[in-house]
Amino acid sequence: MFELILRNVNLPDGRTGQDVAVQDGTIAAIEPALQAEAAEQADASGLLLAPPFVDVHFHMDSTLSYGLPRVNQSGTLLEGIALWGELKPLLTQDAIIERALAYCDWAAARGLLAIRSHVDVCDPRLLATEALLHVKERVKPYIDLQLVAFPQDGLLRSPGAKANLIRALDMGVDVVGGIPHFERTMADGAESVRWLCELAAERGLRVDMHCDESDDPLSRHIESLAYEAQRLGLQGRIAGSHLTSMHSMDNYYVSKLLPLMREAGVAAIANPLINITLQGRHDTYPKRRGMTRVPELLAAGIPVAFGQDCVMDPWYSLGSGDMLEVAHMGLHVAQMTSQAAMRQCFEAVTTTPAAIMGLQGYGVEVGAKADFVLLQARDPVEAIRLRATRLKVWKAGKLIASTPAPVASLHLPGRPGSVSPLAG
Repeated sequence: MFELILRNVNLPDGRTGQDVAVQDGTIAAIEPALQAEAAEQADASGLLLAPPFVDVHFHMDSTLSYGLPRVNQSGTLLEGIALWGELKPLLTQDAIIERALAYCDWAAARGLLAIRSHVDVCDPRLLATEALLHVKERVKPYIDLQLVAFPQDGLLRSPGAKANLIRALDMGVDVVGGIPHFERTMADGAESVRWLCELAAERGLRVDMHCDESDDPLSRHIESLAYEAQRLGLQGRIAGSHLTSMHSMDNYYVSKLLPLMREAGVAAIANPLINITLQGRHDTYPKRRGMTRVPELLAAGIPVAFGQDCVMDPWYSLGSGDMLEVAHMGLHVAQMTSQAAMRQCFEAVTTTPAAIMGLQGYGVEVGAKADFVLLQARDPVEAIRLRATRLKVWKAGKLIASTPAPVASLHLPGRPGSVSPLAG
């Protein structure tokens, strides 16, 4: 007797007609036509049961602050940073907590149950750090929230940033962050990478660095990051986020860079919605897309994840915590339209970011945590196409969110009835 059995589900790896049994918050069995009983059973009718969505790049301290204290009129990265600088003195812990919890509600409803959020540590009060550590504990029963100590104004450029970053880590922040391209010189950027990676190595922590978020093809701090990963034995624990300068680099240099990244075990995190919005702002036409070279990175054996980055904040006025929207945009921008490539885009918001975060017990497999999402789709490609409704979301085998399936009633001449988004 199991606690829960979901019958006739499809799985992301292509298996169909599977029954998934849950006991003690863990997946206890996966097989077709499972001969067993359960306290609760449900027939999924061939719909997709996926592991929860994972956002490995987000800014929860600024989320839902759009319009405070004003709107980013130019839509540029630099005005967004300047606007955030205007907002920081006005922040309160209560407001940050309230907005972050509201966003976590959105996330849970959309099956987004693991988030890595950068938190700005350049404010000596560390208000945002304290606020998000509080949020981390509040949402722990349903969301794995991992925090990155992020010197938004530059580790060396901002007075006191080094001390603040160390204080944030001492308070319980999980990951070392940085922003080398925002330092005053390329040399300072490289020095910040060295210092931060050495700090991470000393403390046994992961590194996730905003790296080369620029249209400048000569912004090459990812090279320094790969070097330090190799030198310090941090393979598999370092991620370079954004990497938009790679979009503009010459092909010869990239052909050298990709093997260095692979050898160093550096993962890449693209943020399709934000990269395509903020980059290329100085171009007339043709305009660069700005997003990093996702297919080339994948072909080189480098893990690539997609992040949401921003939702209704100084940098981005849209967003809803929907990682299928992120995958959908990434697919289009990178022109990843083969069946295999579209499945890689689904993996870029599920299994790949879970590995980058180091999540334990993740996945729809026997022995994993019973965290999963039932989607109104039959396979990953259809899920991206439809930005499929999350019909039900479970955490440790307990239902935490449900959404009715959308069905349109038709009143057409000679064709009354209803229509579902599922094809065929």
